[in-house]
Amino acid sequence: MKNYKKISVAHELRTELHDSLDLTGAEISINTLPAGASVPFVHSHRLNEEIYAVLDGTGNAVIDGENVGLKAGDWLRISPEAKRRFFASNDTALKYVCIQVKAGSLEGYTMTDAIV
Repeated sequence: MKNYKKISVAHELRTELHDSLDLTGAEISINTLPAGASVPFVHSHRLNEEIYAVLDGTGNAVIDGENVGLKAGDWLRISPEAKRRFFASNDTALKYVCIQVKAGSLEGYTMTDAIV
């Protein structure tokens, strides 16, 4: 059995990677909101923080009532309890990656966890 798994992702509006990559410590999704669209619900989490990487386009997130502008190249970390919803701009789609992990679970960083 290999110690890695590689896949290619087709262009879908939402692709979840936990099953296809056999993830055990994170949930990762690739998302595209068409121009003028939004995530259809406000949500928060019990345990998991989310890290968003905006790949393309522009839009905004409403986090605990605050409007946060988003553009390609932006990274955003949201605490579990924060209420959030994402919107694409009216004239462009918003493509982003969402990484979800248990808040406070990181026990080491690259250099302290690496075995050289």
